[in-house]
Parts: sequence; C-alpha cells; structure tokens
Amino acid sequence: MFTFGENMRKIGILLIFLLTLTVAVNAQDEPITSLDTAPNPGDYELEEIVTGLTNPIYVTSADDGSGRLFVLEQPGRIWLVKDNSLVSTPFLDISNVVSQAILNGYSEQGLLGLAFHPDYAENGIFFVHYSDRSGGTVIARYQVSADNPDQADASSEEILFTHEQPFPNHNGGEIAFGPDGYLYVALGDGGSAGDPQNNAQNTSVLLGKILRIDVSGEGDYSIPEDNPANTVNSELAPEIWAFGLRNPWRFSFDRATGDLYIADVGQNQWEEVNFQPADSAGGENYGWRPLEATHQYSGEPAPADAVPPIAEYDHSMGCSISGGYVYRGETLTGLQGVYLFGDWCSGRIWASYRDSAGTWQTIEFMETGRTISSFGEDEQGELYILDYYGGNLLRLTSGS
Repeated sequence: MFTFGENMRKIGILLIFLLTLTVAVNAQDEPITSLDTAPNPGDYELEEIVTGLTNPIYVTSADDGSGRLFVLEQPGRIWLVKDNSLVSTPFLDISNVVSQAILNGYSEQGLLGLAFHPDYAENGIFFVHYSDRSGGTVIARYQVSADNPDQADASSEEILFTHEQPFPNHNGGEIAFGPDGYLYVALGDGGSAGDPQNNAQNTSVLLGKILRIDVSGEGDYSIPEDNPANTVNSELAPEIWAFGLRNPWRFSFDRATGDLYIADVGQNQWEEVNFQPADSAGGENYGWRPLEATHQYSGEPAPADAVPPIAEYDHSMGCSISGGYVYRGETLTGLQGVYLFGDWCSGRIWASYRDSAGTWQTIEFMETGRTISSFGEDEQGELYILDYYGGNLLRLTSGS
C-alpha cells in the first residue's frame, strides 16, 4: 500500500517526464533558421529522373497526397511524373492559346507558372500563368477532370487576370499561394532593357511587381483587405505586394517559416536574391531601376526605402538567376534551412543561409553544367531542378 507522499513523488516524476518530453518535441518541431557551419557541397549530387522534355520551365507538386510532380513545358503542356516516370499523356495541353514564340527561337513568352489551390485535393482547382498569342500576360483558373485525376479539363478555363506587355521579355511567370491562402503573382518590368518606361518604380502600374490577390471567390479576384495599399502605402495600386523588381524569375515561400525569397534577374552586371520575412506587411521596394542589386544602375538617386538583397553575384559567375527554395525535406539533413538558387547560363548553384549571428552567408554549392530554368519541391520538400536545353528533370540527393 503506497503512502500519500510516495504517490505525490511518483506524480511529480511523471510530470517532470511529460514536461521534458513536451520540451523535446517542441524543440524538434522548431524549424532550423540558422547554421553555425556551411553545408558541405561534396555531400550532394544530382540524380536524373526524367529525360526527353521540351523546354521544361517549371516543376511543382499538387500537395494532394498523390506524390505526383507536374512539369511545365514552355510551349503549353503540363506533364505528370509518377513513380519517377513520365506519364504518356499530358495533364493539360493549352498550346492552342499559349504563345508559340519559343518555336522560332529563344523567347521569354509561353506557359510560365502553375499553382494548385490549397484545397486542391478537395476542389480540383489550379491556376496557370501564361503569355497568350498576342504576348499578353494571363492568369487563368482550371479544374481537374471529374473522372480522371491525371487529366485536367481544358475546357474549364476561366481567365481571372490579363495584362498587356509592352515588350516580349521580362514577363515574370511565377504564381504561388502564400501561407495566408492568397495568390502571389510575379510580373517583370515590361521588358526591353533598363526599364525604359520606369515601370518598376511606378506604384500605379503592375509591372515590375509582386501582386497579392484573393482568388477564393466565384468571380475573377478580389483585393485582400490587408494589402499594403490599404495599410502601409496608399500610393500603391491595390494588387501590389512588393515593387522595384526587374524580372523576378521564381519566388518561393519557406514552407516552415513563411518567409519569402525573390530571385530577380539583373541587367548588365548583377543578379540578386531578395528576402521578405513572414511577418512583413508588404510594400517593400527592392530598388530597380535606380539600383541593380546593391549597385547604382540608372543614375537616379537610390530610393530611401530600398531593401538590399541578401545575396548577389556578378556576371563573371553567370548571367540570369533562377530562384529556388529553402530545403525542408527529410533526407538531406545538412541542408535544413538553406536556400538554394542557380544560374541559367553557368549552371552554378549557390547556397544561402543565416549564421548564428543572423548574418546572411552565401557559398558556391555546385557546378552542374546544366541550363537551370527552375527549381521545384515535391510534397516532402525534396528539391529538383530542370535542365532547359537538356530536357531533364533532376533531383538533389546525398552523394554516393
């Protein structure tokens, strides 16, 4: 028979055990946001998954539990990858409405972006970003087929947003849902060279911007009440979330923290990565065209509110940045919290991370010999790259 004191002692031990377990679980769940030592590039390599693609330009998942990857080809097709193999029939073919300028040589027009609704597993809704036959930007909503999850309904298109493009380059192309459930859209500055219309700094136009819109309703889209035009800068057009961008070629949210990374293609000399913390209210000015990364470009005074990049490199190392992702997968533990990005021209990949003092560090990570058009994540957070001219999908793995 136990005494009252013995029972209290046992209860105390149990409470201490439960408290220790709770602290350990919470610590384990806390995402890694800084590193004391740089990741070792020699620990990693690229594994070829799929070949034979034509101008592959983006890869993503539906996050619906299916494990499928969706690969965009610039002329207007979306292909499925299941169990590391390409499905023989396109998930969606809209080449009849997408610009075919790529068939006549290099072009920045075409099918550029894909985003699945956060509730895609239930509603089957997804969105695409493309250049139409006149070169204008289109954001459209589509529906998966009712009787075949591997086939979209091409006739279900609902155009939500269009914008004329003054020149055929700098279309941006990324679309992605943020942790807040809103759709973010990247638009370049309209093209040519040097932003001749000064669109990126013009807060009344949508070019050279990241937009944030609500596509949850039945119509085209609405403006979130807390967009920066309503909260921090009334001079901004209602859709604008951030501005001062030349050609944001891939942005992404850290799936663990909600932080936003924006890779912006430079003009003559500098490529850059911009960072926006998850608690931002929006409205950041990233400096183009007065600034190219941290360097004077146009001769105009640098905006007083310009936010400097967290990483930059000059054109001795490449010529066109392709933004990537913060690694949050399960297999490459040494890369937790590291943002990986690459260059279209040189095929180099870099790794950026914050050290324990909160200072951003960037190292050269890998020379791939590939034409890196895009990075992508699967459902588990594992990372992929696309080789544009090689027509390959590759996965980042641990070294052999």
